[in-house]
Amino acid sequence: MNLYWIAFLGIILFLGAYFSYGRFLSRWFALSGRQKTPACEVNDGIDYIPTQKGFLLGQHFSAIAAAGPIVGPILAALWFGWLPVFLWIVGGCIFFGAVHDFSSLVGSVRHRATSIVEIVKDYFGPKGHLLFSIFVWLSLMYVITAFTDLTSSSFVDPELGGGVATSSLLYLLIGVSMGFALYRFKMPLGFATPIFLSLVVFAIWFGRFMPLSVPALGSLRPQQVWNIILLSYCLIASIIPVWMLLQPRGYLGGFFLYVTLAAGVIGLFLGGEKIQYPAFLGFTSAKGLPLFPLLFVTVACGACSGFHGIVCSGTTSKQIAKEPDCQMVGYGGMLLEGLVALIALSTVMILAKGDPLVNSSPDRIYAEGLGRFVQQFGIPRDFARSFTLLAFTTFIYDTLDVATRLARYILQEITGWKNIWGKIGATLVSLAVPLFCVSLKLTDASGAIIPAWKVFWTIFGTSNQLLAALTLMILSVWLARSGKSWFISIIPMMFMMTMTLWSLFLMTKAMLLSFFSGTPTFDAIGMIASLLAILAFLLMIEAFKIFLFTPDLAKRNKH
Repeated sequence: MNLYWIAFLGIILFLGAYFSYGRFLSRWFALSGRQKTPACEVNDGIDYIPTQKGFLLGQHFSAIAAAGPIVGPILAALWFGWLPVFLWIVGGCIFFGAVHDFSSLVGSVRHRATSIVEIVKDYFGPKGHLLFSIFVWLSLMYVITAFTDLTSSSFVDPELGGGVATSSLLYLLIGVSMGFALYRFKMPLGFATPIFLSLVVFAIWFGRFMPLSVPALGSLRPQQVWNIILLSYCLIASIIPVWMLLQPRGYLGGFFLYVTLAAGVIGLFLGGEKIQYPAFLGFTSAKGLPLFPLLFVTVACGACSGFHGIVCSGTTSKQIAKEPDCQMVGYGGMLLEGLVALIALSTVMILAKGDPLVNSSPDRIYAEGLGRFVQQFGIPRDFARSFTLLAFTTFIYDTLDVATRLARYILQEITGWKNIWGKIGATLVSLAVPLFCVSLKLTDASGAIIPAWKVFWTIFGTSNQLLAALTLMILSVWLARSGKSWFISIIPMMFMMTMTLWSLFLMTKAMLLSFFSGTPTFDAIGMIASLLAILAFLLMIEAFKIFLFTPDLAKRNKH
């Protein structure tokens, strides 16, 4: 079968969902252009900035997309075949992920643009707020750890890594320059866009001729040195005003996504590539991994992601100029990410099962696949691969600094550290855990070094999906307390909660069995999974008490 049938089906389903279910949700939430948003009320020029929806969509899309919708679908397809991944991406995105993102964004705008963590305080009280804050903060630690190590691994790639590192550094400098041009020198966006996009293209081309590398420092390998540099970048990027780097870099990063999407869609429709990889490899992978529940926690960002709710309620809601913009930014942004996931999936679908590339890293499979899609249009394959790898790291940059900024917000909300020293202190504390994790020397039974991102990916995916389930639970409480029907959030919540708790049980199973056998053993992933499960159960108990014992809620639910 040709790939264009998959592209056609996916795009038609996403477009249909945007103009049907997306509009239904907008009417159901009664979005009003006359209602003044927090961005317009506060407008402090730092965090609260009313932003045109097209510009904001690019920044938001870059922040949520990252490498998740690329890595997850590729890994899951290699394990289980492409068909179950396709079904979860499309169905999950339309009825789970987009609903989660849209509801999180609207809920935050309706609560003074506070984060989902602060919304918990309004409905669950101080105890629930503290539990959820700890859970979210821990989840962000796994995000920063996994994506920092993914970025550094692309920088030490023996073939293209040095050039990608150079282009990445130039890209960040270009983003800062664009921020000053727009906000300090008042350059029109329409004039600035072609100038700075041209500079980005130059940076991609130039990076190959001046590859950047770092030496080992004592016992630290080059990749670990890059990890320290990247975390230092996160420290700076999370403190400076959003106009200086986050907004322009996210805007430019959006074009990376758009170009990648265009290249992928054109390749799918016109490339003539045939599907070669098996559609289904069984309910258990060759490595012994069960499809249920691992499919639903491995493919996270491309179908449903709790991290999106933190982005929606942490940074994006502070920039919504009009309530109706939430449909394009929240619901539409998630559908675009689903399309990214489908393109990533297609780079596996064109491989024969015995292809040596099957054993490569996800970023290399993705780069090689897109290179095949566009080379027929006269674009040099090496340039296409370099562009794709830079796009890959660009997506991660957006996640890294947004995740760090959000972790800083949460810690500041908990501690009350509001001045500049509080910002710096909260950021340093939030980066200390990822720094420790990426500095560890992790090896397998044979003594070979294992990348940190591979060790933390499963727990990252599970905690991310559990965060989505908890966010949907919190939004259900808000909707019920507001007298609205909450079926749109409670149904996906129940499914996500089941899959994630099942996954956590599998992670803790070996450790629990060792306790019952009288020879207790401890492992880091099992202990983290246990902690996450305990926090989730405590929050569910709090929600259950609200639904049962709040008189006005019980009365409203009868109508």
